[in-house]
Amino acid sequence: MERTSVELFAGGGGLVQASTNAGFRHLLVSELAPRACETLEANGFEGYDEGTPSRVLAESTRTPLARGDVRRLDMRFLKEREVDLLAGGPPCQPFSLGGVAKGDEDERNMFPEMFRAVREIRPKAVICENVRGLLRKSFEPYFEYIKRELSLPFLQRADSTWTDHDHALRERIAADDTDPTMSYRVEAFPVNAADYGVPQIRNRVILVAFRSDLKVDWKLFRDEVEETHSEDELINAYHGDAYWRNRTVTVPDHVRADVLDRYPARLPTNAPRTRLPWRTLRDALEGLPEIDLKRLDKKTAQGGVADHVGWPGARIYKGHTPNELDRPAKTVKAGVHGVPGGESVMLLDKREKDPTAPGGFRYAHRYMTVRETARVMTFGDHWLLRGPRSERMRQLGNAVPVQLGEVFANAVRTTLDKAEVKP
Repeated sequence: MERTSVELFAGGGGLVQASTNAGFRHLLVSELAPRACETLEANGFEGYDEGTPSRVLAESTRTPLARGDVRRLDMRFLKEREVDLLAGGPPCQPFSLGGVAKGDEDERNMFPEMFRAVREIRPKAVICENVRGLLRKSFEPYFEYIKRELSLPFLQRADSTWTDHDHALRERIAADDTDPTMSYRVEAFPVNAADYGVPQIRNRVILVAFRSDLKVDWKLFRDEVEETHSEDELINAYHGDAYWRNRTVTVPDHVRADVLDRYPARLPTNAPRTRLPWRTLRDALEGLPEIDLKRLDKKTAQGGVADHVGWPGARIYKGHTPNELDRPAKTVKAGVHGVPGGESVMLLDKREKDPTAPGGFRYAHRYMTVRETARVMTFGDHWLLRGPRSERMRQLGNAVPVQLGEVFANAVRTTLDKAEVKP
């Protein structure tokens, strides 16, 4: 059967692609950032300005994109459409380890808008992705409050403090007298995207909720989102031929020797294999043309591949170390280049003599292209990105890796397919 979805804070389209790949048809997407809206429109969504009447959105022949502040978006027209999934990643700056960590006091906290959307739409399921900073010890009381608020979204917070509202939520949960069509069962899943086949170390937390009137098999859902890849299997793969052979570009012997020297085998060769190897940056870039280091001109799409443009000025220094080809990439961040940590710089296979370097050689390096970064985020090559390089990289850094989102969207679909409404 057809499943439907609504997406808030859609950004550059990571979760949009994920839910589409999982078989959901979007009824509405919403986004504030103008360049991200351009990206969504380039990929087939029909843009509407802030303040467009709901009836116009409802009559759109294509999936409507509500451009502008979600706080001014009325979503009540969707209630009668039996929305299966509400998904989104509310702006995470209030909880980021790199942010000011004001929590609920930060005006950028958009969790209240997710809860309002749940009230207005009453979806069968909710997926909400955010940074791992939410799980910090200092945020634990507030994070538990977020989960309780999602479980009882109709018990609204008025002018009270969040602690007073949390007390009211606890009392109602203890009473266990809420209409099951107006409450949700909620679980949190800390994840590393690399454990799901994404060629990137990206630690996040995903909240999943199912409406309480559904006979949801949570064990089935948990089984569906079990991790599928592991670092140990990657390291063992280094020590066989499988990782190195059958590539479009032969890996130099000195690269292979360096990797084997740094990563001794971790598992006996006859140990049972339960997971696949982590995917690496080299895996992600397979099939892309190599960038000509003499043409880092900021404009030439090399090999005729969109967004595969060389960029000059990459540097390596203490605290700004590059990505290695034979490891998953570092976390893609919402910056064009020069972001702390060197997340946009990559080492190459090519090396040059340097008497000051260990072993007498140093590896060449350069900035990753937008297309390479999109591969690391598991965006489809067909997905068009709009805006200057800085904005395209920002959209990617703020997105949910498509493959990670797809695992959870597929799990929601499978669980809903097997669920029944409680009598």
